[in-house]
Amino acid sequence: MRRPWLAPPVRVFCLSLLACGAPSDATTEATTEIASGAASSGSSGSPTGSTGSTGTTGSTTTGGSTGTTGSTTTGGSTFLGSTDPTDATFLGDLDLPCVLECDPWIVDSCCVPDQKCVPYIAGGGGAWDAVKCVMLDRDPVPVGAPCTSGGSASGIDDCELGAICWHVDQDTLKGTCVAQCKGNADAPDCSHVPGTHCMVANDYVINLCLPPCDPLVQDCPIDETCIPGPEDPDVFVCAIDASGDEGQAFDPCAWANVCDPGLYCGEPEAASECDPDEPGCCLAFCDIDDPLCPGVDQQCVPWFEPGAAPMGLEKLGGCALP
Repeated sequence: MRRPWLAPPVRVFCLSLLACGAPSDATTEATTEIASGAASSGSSGSPTGSTGSTGTTGSTTTGGSTGTTGSTTTGGSTFLGSTDPTDATFLGDLDLPCVLECDPWIVDSCCVPDQKCVPYIAGGGGAWDAVKCVMLDRDPVPVGAPCTSGGSASGIDDCELGAICWHVDQDTLKGTCVAQCKGNADAPDCSHVPGTHCMVANDYVINLCLPPCDPLVQDCPIDETCIPGPEDPDVFVCAIDASGDEGQAFDPCAWANVCDPGLYCGEPEAASECDPDEPGCCLAFCDIDDPLCPGVDQQCVPWFEPGAAPMGLEKLGGCALP
């Protein structure tokens, strides 16, 4: 089974094409995506509006296809983009053809100067699934500073090159600029942001330098949950808590962040209470020195091999059947 992707908050999840549940193609296996938490469907990458941003422009790209751009003004902010890919301003005044794709691992991989490569939602889904180039803000915000998003899944924000607006509040569209990883998918690197790990997800569309968290303590900010990294289960990071009224122990899951804090989306075979026909099941973390598990006959199984646990996670376990 592929590891679950991250999902958006339930109120947005319900507005997306996922219809408050797993995506239609996730009936037999959980996905490994991170979902956005956008305040809009994010289907075109165009912003739903924000306040206080100085405006950005960009060419939308998905799998090499040309996107659309246009000018949208909301809440006092103007975001620019293209409505006609044949317009000369779509790619700028370039003498040579430009490939409308970018590499999220290479901050200057966009073909137009002063653009950055960012993740976004393509096609109206519920999780970031593509990358595109957007223009840098006229007054870009540095990593660690408050930022404004044009819709948390649109890819448009006022963060500097090599960063995106993360932890976005869906009511205010305010968040914090977080650095993207350097290196590549085989060797991710966050040495430029001390004290962070590279969290990779959604088939490598998402790559962010995030501080680690403790799944037993659940020391993430409010409305977030500490979960295993979707592509690296030995790294624990904070993600949007998209559980809503669901996400209790043994509830089905197809997204990494739809279980309540203290739980993770794992294999249904780990508990007799789980539905074996579902792609995933919400299971409990546990302390191997205090092995309490909610399921019948479940045991607290060490998360790491002996001697392999990172400092501070030596007691971490997951509840599972023997």
